Amino acid sequence: MSEEIKHKLGVALSGGGARGFAHVGALMAIEEAGLKPDIIAGVSAGSVIAVLYAAGVPFDEMTKIFEKKGFTDFASMSMGDGGLMRIDKFKKCIMQTINKFGTYKTFEDLRIPTYVGVTDLDHGCEAEFHSGPIGERMVASCSIPIIFKPIKIEGVNYVDGGVVRNHPAWIIRDKCETLIGVNVSPMRTPGKATSMIDVAMRTYNLMAKANQGADMALCDISVQTPELSSYKVFDLTNIKAVVTSGYIHTRRALKDAGVWKKKTKAKQES
Repeated sequence: MSEEIKHKLGVALSGGGARGFAHVGALMAIEEAGLKPDIIAGVSAGSVIAVLYAAGVPFDEMTKIFEKKGFTDFASMSMGDGGLMRIDKFKKCIMQTINKFGTYKTFEDLRIPTYVGVTDLDHGCEAEFHSGPIGERMVASCSIPIIFKPIKIEGVNYVDGGVVRNHPAWIIRDKCETLIGVNVSPMRTPGKATSMIDVAMRTYNLMAKANQGADMALCDISVQTPELSSYKVFDLTNIKAVVTSGYIHTRRALKDAGVWKKKTKAKQES
C-alpha cells in the first residue's frame, strides 16, 4: 500500500448534468450503510454535489436548490468568448447555499478533502483542483464546451472535466484504501441531433462514454445508473426520480459487495 494513502474511504462522482442528482441518492445510501467518505472527488455535476456534501449541506437542501427552476435560472447568454452562455448565476447560487452552513471560500475550508476534475483546454489534458477559491474551480469543471465559455484560472483556460476524464477515480485512487465510484452518465439511446445544442451535447456524451470506462475499473465498488440514459443533461423536472435511481443502485452495489450486510449486522449487535 502506498505511503501516500491517508484516507479509508473515498467516493468519486462522475459528470452527467441533471443526472448528477443521482449522486445525492448514492451518498444517502452510503451513509445509510454506516459509511462516511473521508475524501471525495467529482467531475462536472459530480463536482457540485461533492462541494455541497463537503460543506455539510443536508441532502434535502441539495435538491431544493434546483426545485421549480429551469436552465435560464442558472445561465445567461454570452455570445462570443468561446461559449454561448455564462453560468455566473449558477456559481453564485451554489456559493450562497454552502455558506448557509459555514464559511466556505476555498477548498481548504471544506469539512473533508475535496477534488474537482477539469480539462486544461490550453494544454489538452486532464487536471484537478483541491485548493484555492471554490466557485470558479467548480464552475470550470461544469463548463461544457461550446455551450459555456471556458473559465480562465491563473492564465489557463479550463472546461468541463468530462471532455477527457468524466469519472474522477484517477484523482483520488492513490489517496484512499477503498474507493466507491458512481457513474450517472450512461450513453443516451441513438437519436437525431438537430440543433447546435443537440450536436454539442451529443458530442460531449460520446466523449464521456469513451473515456470513463478505465476510471470506473479503478474503483473497488462501481455504481451505474443505466435507466438515466433517457434523461437529458439539463432536464430538472425529474429530480426525485433521479435521486431514487442513485440510491437504489448504490444500495444494491453495496449489498453485492457485502458492505451493506456487514454494516447492518454490526449496527444490530451494538
